[in-house]
Amino acid sequence: MSPKEAVAIESEAGRSARIGVVIPCYKVGRTVLDVITEIGPEVDRIYCIDDCCPTGAIDLIEREATDPRVRVVRHPRNLGVGGAVRTGYRAAIADGMDIVVKIDGDGQMSPSLLPLMVAPIVAGEADYVKGNRFFSIDDVRGMPMVRLVGNAALSFATKLSTGYWSLFDPTNGYTAIHTAVLKQVPLDRVANRYFFESDMLFRLNILRARVVDVPMAAVYRGEKSNMVISRIILPFMAGHLRNLSIRILYNYFLRDFQIASLELVLGLIAILFGVSFGGYLWVENAGRAINTPAGPVMLAALPILSGIQLLLAFLNYDIHAEPIRPIHPSLSQHRGHSRGTR
Repeated sequence: MSPKEAVAIESEAGRSARIGVVIPCYKVGRTVLDVITEIGPEVDRIYCIDDCCPTGAIDLIEREATDPRVRVVRHPRNLGVGGAVRTGYRAAIADGMDIVVKIDGDGQMSPSLLPLMVAPIVAGEADYVKGNRFFSIDDVRGMPMVRLVGNAALSFATKLSTGYWSLFDPTNGYTAIHTAVLKQVPLDRVANRYFFESDMLFRLNILRARVVDVPMAAVYRGEKSNMVISRIILPFMAGHLRNLSIRILYNYFLRDFQIASLELVLGLIAILFGVSFGGYLWVENAGRAINTPAGPVMLAALPILSGIQLLLAFLNYDIHAEPIRPIHPSLSQHRGHSRGTR
């Protein structure tokens, strides 16, 4: 689908959607001016969030950006990329935007893709859209192997913790969301820094929001990333474990209880018993320097094998339980009815 086709979809949806763009500004140079210039007329507001940028990008924007859609918001202290996006989200909601798109100011995300990003939302096919830089094999060929392996591992961890098994490239910051859904997200609880995108996906799964990927090509111009891998590994692992635990508890035991819930519980119990009993046999018989008979070995092995089968059955259910129906149409309709009754 071309940008022109995406705009055509927007015009066929009745009232034109009001679109706001959030640009977090931290260690960005003059490229942010190019990003602003390239944003098309389909956008109503551009929110440039100064996250205490040490390069003075916001001062540059105030001096040289002549676009009347630009609105500058300054943070008194650095809150991280997640904190900057949250500020932009709140400003867009206050201004009555229907869709909010987040674009980085370093020029790696082409504003020309914006119509494609919002098209699934406008068409009522998605609540949240994110870019995927790994969709095209031609783009992947030019990426370092470390980036490919790291993203694959991070994507699997995100799939597990968020329940969005069909998504890839979880840290991609090119996103679009309908404000009817955004208002349901507890923004104060969403992570401030680089875990923001993954944490948003977790919150959206709890809401049962529909999320889709849009293929995109990143533009690399030799910029140095602000993300230091050694500093984020442990926080990312802790965040994913926390979100996985909360998602499983809420979706399978508090909100609902079904056969998949039993498969998870029985599978964990079986594996725990098999490993514990097998470990006990190994320690006991090793200390006595005797071979363990086949019967006790099977008594330890069978629960482990059965537990793995139960966990695989649970995993299969969880994969097929990914939200597939957008919720923003019903939320918007409910909001309209509420206004009408006042």
